[in-house]
Order: sequence, then structure tokens, then C-alpha cells
Amino acid sequence: MKTINIVWLKRDLRLTDHEPLKIALEQPEPTLLLYLFEPMLLEEQHYSERHWRFVAQSIQDLNSQLAPFDTQVLVLCDDAEATFKRLTKRFDIAGVYSHEEVGIDITFTRDKQVAKLLKDANIPWIEMPMGAVIRAAQNRVTWDDDWQSVMRAPIAVPSMASDRFMSTSEMEALNSFALPQQWLDKLKGFQTGGPTLAWRTLEDFFADRGRTYSKSISKPLASRTACSRLSPYLAWGNISLREIYQYVLSQWNKPGYRRSLIALTSRLHWHCHFIQKFESESSMEFEHLNRGYLDYPYSSDIQPKLNAWKKGETGIPMVDACMRCLHHTGYINFRMRAMLVSFLTHHLNIDWRYGVKHLASLFLDFEPGIHYAQFQMQAGVAGINTTRIYNPVKQSQEHDSDGYFIKLWIPELAEVPVPLLFEPWKLTPMEAELYRLDSNSRFLNPIIELDEAARAARDRLWGWKKKPQVQKDTFRILQKHVRQK
Repeated sequence: MKTINIVWLKRDLRLTDHEPLKIALEQPEPTLLLYLFEPMLLEEQHYSERHWRFVAQSIQDLNSQLAPFDTQVLVLCDDAEATFKRLTKRFDIAGVYSHEEVGIDITFTRDKQVAKLLKDANIPWIEMPMGAVIRAAQNRVTWDDDWQSVMRAPIAVPSMASDRFMSTSEMEALNSFALPQQWLDKLKGFQTGGPTLAWRTLEDFFADRGRTYSKSISKPLASRTACSRLSPYLAWGNISLREIYQYVLSQWNKPGYRRSLIALTSRLHWHCHFIQKFESESSMEFEHLNRGYLDYPYSSDIQPKLNAWKKGETGIPMVDACMRCLHHTGYINFRMRAMLVSFLTHHLNIDWRYGVKHLASLFLDFEPGIHYAQFQMQAGVAGINTTRIYNPVKQSQEHDSDGYFIKLWIPELAEVPVPLLFEPWKLTPMEAELYRLDSNSRFLNPIIELDEAARAARDRLWGWKKKPQVQKDTFRILQKHVRQK
């Protein structure tokens, strides 16, 4: 029976700055790289085909990098527990190496099952921290110092050599899952996965397009080129946060970039901060972070409005343009994401839990820790942040003043001029006809009256935030999740 080590790849699809891979390759036994397309995740509502396409493209890129070492990633489509049971019968497994995963509840449950299986088989499972996230941390007393220490530590460089891996010929008998062609094909509008493109995207940001980052970050159209666009590569681990951070520091004195770099580095820090919050209190996948919102008075008759929000058919131009853009590209900038959540939870008064999986399935860069922490913050149920009710009309006027973004994604409004474009329900019948807008158009009859819905939301939110139970739990949250001065 051949003795091997296994590196279990999850959301760390790269060969650089990979501590588990580095340690595994330092062992005397050959290493097998493993990725699992798990049926439970393929069926999970958080995910959609766009995610698996990105993963498949990433694996294809890894295999091209591994070819000179006569190996590749073993790809299987099966449950993790069943996979490791079979592998333990076929090989003498010296150790399993992986990064700690800050995932959703079903992946946490899966990890506990695999841990028990490996322990019973006397196989050590060596897990390394993902970035600067501290497993089960209960406060932030030293967190900022730890983050700096991790981000400035030397890059973990695996010693790649053919004799350190299980060979391609040896892997033929393991029946690797054939990646579907539709997952490997590039899809117009979507970013393509893989470390090669992750680095190319980072370098391109510093070639020129990042100069306007700080000025364009809030604009839904300009942000598509001016923002780093690294988020899906970070979410799926094509590049590490430490690699980006150290590259940014190396460019710190690049002329014309200082404001952009200050803004970018703050967001790199923010990235780990929110994942740490989810790691420390993962119940927020199911419950309000602030327990004082347990009985918050959400609407009960939600289905028609929820469906309109999901499809981008609310009749509010900026809301619908953002949702349609997400459907077709998997990306919108942070401010517009916040606006979508705000509109769902405040204007429509729908419980955030009815929309959280839908947006996860659309975000190509879905990262559970960031997603849930941000969703609750924008929904106003964290209790520690300033509650913002984003006005979609004002967002249009300020960040899409020429209307290009709206008209790009809502062609039925192409003839409507600014500023009428932002509030088409105010058009007279004659104007609607003049601008070729169908009399039955949802944009003439949106699903809500914005000002009235915003007033009702403010009354609910401000009144509820004053409740003693909210104030009490706010103190608990601050002690656990906010660094103390």
C-alpha cells in the first residue's frame, strides 16, 4: 500500500503562498492534491453554476502549472467523508493538509465528520489558518497586531519538484471527475478563474486603471474597471490576501496612486475583519447578530415583492439595473450591493434571510464570512452600526448622473432622458409615449412608493434600536467583535 500525503484544496486554489502545500511537500511521502465537487454544495442555494465554472477554470489553470511536475489535481465529485473512506482503503495516508475553512454550516458539519473519520483512522489532519482569521477567537484584544504580523510575514513558498508529487500516471486509476466543458468555457461578462488571471488583474490595476479607484469606487459603471476586481480571486483563493498586501506595499510610492492605495489597504484589512466576525459567531447565518431584533416586525405578505426584487422588476431603475447586472456578470460594487440589501430589508420590509442566499448565488465573489456580516449590517440588525436607508433615486443621481449604467441594463428606458430617467413613474402619459415607454411598464408603476416606504422604515428602525434588549445585546457584540481602545 503506497504511503502518501493529501493536500485538500477548498477555497485556496493556488500553488503560491500555500502553507499546507509547503509543509506537505517537505514530508518524505509524495503528495496528492485533491479537490471535491461535493453534491451537497452543488445543490446548495448559496451556490450556482457561475461558482463551479470559476472553480473549474481555476483547477484547469493549476493543472497547467503542475504539468511540468508530472502531476495534476485529483478532482472527484463525491461527499468528503465517502471520499476519505475510499482513499484510506487504497493508500496509507501519512497526513491530510488543508487551510481552515470559514464556510457555511454544512461545510463546518462536514469538517467535523471528516475530522472524526481521520482521527479514528489515526491520520493527522493539519489545518492552517486562512489569512489572518483566528479560529474561534472570542475577542479582538490583539487582533490588529496579529493581522499585521500575518500580512507582513514571509510568503510561504512550496518546494515544487516532480518527485514530491503523485504522478499523473499513478492517478489514472482514481477516476478523476471530468470537468464539464460548459464550466471551462469563458462566459462573456464574467471574470475567468485561476491564479494566472488573478495576478494579471492585480498587475493591471497598477498599470493604470487603479489611479481613479478612490474616486470611482461608489460608481456602478466606473467601478467595473477602476476597482481592483480581485474579490473573486480572493474568495476562491487564487491569490492570497498576504500576496496582495505585500504587492500593494511594494507599489506604495507609485506616482498618482497614494489615495487609491490608502483606500485599498483599508479594505484588505476590512476583508479579514468581517470574516473573523463570522468565524467567531457563525450563528449569524441563521439568526440576527443582535438578539434584540428577534421579534422585529417584518412584513408577512412578501412573495410578489420578493420575486420582483430577485428578478430586477421592482420598477425602481437603479435597483433593477443592479440586479440585472448581477445576473449577467456576477459583480456590482459595494455601495450598490448595500443598496440592494437596504431596499429589500427597509423599503420592502422583508426579512434579510429571504434574500441572503439569492445574492450569494449571484455574487461570483461569494465569501460566507463577508456576505453574512455585511448583509446583517446593511439590514440594520447588528445593532452596532449606523443604520443606512439607501435612497435608490439619490444613488442614481449621485453615482450614475449621466444614466449610462441604468440604460445599459434597462434598455426599455433608453429613450428616457436624465433626470426623468431616475424617477420614470413621474412621467406624464404623453411623455411616456414620447420616450417609447410601454403604458404597462413596471417603471411607470413601481411596486412601492419610495418616500412613503422610507418613512415607515425609519420609524420602525429608530424605534426598535432604542429598545432595552437591543441596547443590552449591543454591549455584548461590541465586547466580542470590536477592538477595544
